[in-house]
Parts: sequence; structure tokens; C-alpha cells
Amino acid sequence: MNLLFVADPVESFKAYKDSTYVMMREAQRRGHTVAVCEPRHLAWQSGQPVTATVRHLRLLDITPQVGATHARQPWFEEVAAPAFADATAGQVPAGRLALSQFGAVLMRKDPPFDAEFIYATHLLEQAEREGAKVFNKPAALRDHPEKLALMQFPQYAPPTLVTRSADDVKAFHAEHGDIILKPLDGMGGMGIFRVKADGLNLGSIIETLNLDGAQTLMVQRYLPEIVEGDKRVLVIGGQPVPFSLARIPQGNEVRGNLAAGGKGVAMPLTAREREIAEAVGPTLAARGLMLVGLDVIGGCLTEVNVTSPTCFQEITQQMGFDVAAMFVDALEAALSGA
Repeated sequence: MNLLFVADPVESFKAYKDSTYVMMREAQRRGHTVAVCEPRHLAWQSGQPVTATVRHLRLLDITPQVGATHARQPWFEEVAAPAFADATAGQVPAGRLALSQFGAVLMRKDPPFDAEFIYATHLLEQAEREGAKVFNKPAALRDHPEKLALMQFPQYAPPTLVTRSADDVKAFHAEHGDIILKPLDGMGGMGIFRVKADGLNLGSIIETLNLDGAQTLMVQRYLPEIVEGDKRVLVIGGQPVPFSLARIPQGNEVRGNLAAGGKGVAMPLTAREREIAEAVGPTLAARGLMLVGLDVIGGCLTEVNVTSPTCFQEITQQMGFDVAAMFVDALEAALSGA
């Protein structure tokens, strides 16, 4: 099977910890071919199918090391296009391939969930109409912004407010005392603030995040269990991976995100985490979200990540459970109609 990964530039991958990298490696191990492109390489010309300028890769037989750059430690080489690439000759511009020619297209572009991401989902949705199999489903990606999707499952969430209103935020703070504020389009812990009961700098933080009422933000009650970790619970094909990765804040940091310096510690799911995953996972899978990353703090669901969930390698390395194999199993089953 020929797979196309729509992702960030492969040269930017930190292969020693990147989840898309191990998806590619497991797919290649099973005999599938791997191609890549970036969202900017997608195009749709009237009267033609959605196409992309792609690069065909062969992953090298190495174990990427922490801190190694692509220049010092190449982990792939570009190879000639396989024979299937000739199938579009005469139908699309030279040097491009129709997405519908691939066995599957995997949308793995990292956030932010911005206008360009949304435009990419529209092109991918058109490719679906032309016969492409896209995972996660483009319409489902568009319909589940990673912060807002949480609001569909209030029974598992902490008290949460989404608003532009400074007065609403201040009232929420007055009710709950200790709160977290975050932008709706943030990633990796970017733009997250904690305001304690004294309300210090609350007005300034609101102005920073909502741009004087022009931008919507999210506010949640602070969960002190964050000191035990912001748990990433992966759900693949509606089924939870049996281990989570606790991203534990370090020093005086309130954020557990690995990108913000958090320490990743894998551990078995708790009964509560499994309950949440087994309740939410099948619903999201039925909507076309084959891979989801649930963030759970103290038994409360705080985010639903759908664009490019990570933590495959950390869980596999620490617990010995092959997350990438579970993912490719689910992908193959979905394509075979099982």
C-alpha cells in the first residue's frame, strides 16, 4: 500500500521522539511505501483532482539519538516514485500526484489550528470525494478544534468557560478562585496562565489573551493534581492504549507539556482514565477520528487533541507497548473494512 503523510517538513522532525516517524517506520516494516508532503504542496485546479507535489522516502535502518540533527544523522533517503505514480499521467500537471492514487492519506500537520489548516482540510475533503481515504477525517478535524471539542463531554471535564468577555472571566475567577487561562489556538503549553485567588494580573492576562474582546479564550478551574502529571491518553480506532504518558511540570512551572520542559513518565491507565477513554473514544472514532490524544488531569478531561497526537515513542520505550503497531493495525483494518 502506498501511504502519503501530510506533515511538517521531514527535516524538522526530531526522529528520536516523533510519533509520525514511528508510524512511517512501522508502515515501511510491513511493506508499505511512504511519501510525504506539506499542506502548502496541496493544490486543486478546476477540472482536475486534488494533487500534491510529494517526496517518496525510504527510512534508513538507524536508531535516532537524542539531540541528533538531520544533517548529522540522516534517517531517510529520497527514492524514485513507485510504479503507481504513473497512473495519473496525462491527468494532472507533471511532477504532481492525485491524492486519490494513494492507499491512504494521513493528515499529521502539527497545530496551530489556523485558517491554513482549515483550508487544507477542505482540499483533503475534496480528495475524499474523489476516492481518497484520509485519516483523521478532514471534516472531523475541522469540527473538533482541540480546545472546544472538550465542551462536548462536560461530564468528564472540570468547570470550563469559553468566552471573549472580560467580565465573564472575572466572574468565573470569583467563583472558582484558582484558574487557568489559555488561547484556543495554542499548542505545547503556549500562552497558558494561572491566576490564583488573589487575582494578581488577571486584567492584564485577559487583555493579552482576548485582545480587548476580539479573540476568544478558554478558562478552567485549576486542578492541583497537575503536580502528578498532565496525562496523555491515546485512543486508536476507538480503543485506548493501555498506558498513558504523564507530562509532569518541573520546578515552578505550571505546565506539564513536554515542549514546556515537562518530564514524560509512562504508566498504566487508571480506572478513571480508562473510563473516560472508553466512553469518549468510540464516539470520536465513529466521527472519523481514528487517532485521538485525550489530556487528563486528576481524573478530569481537559483537552481533546485530534490534529497530530504524539507520545508514541515515550510510551513504547518506557512500557514496551508498540503504539505504532497498534496504529498501523487500526489503519489496515479501516482500509480493509474490518
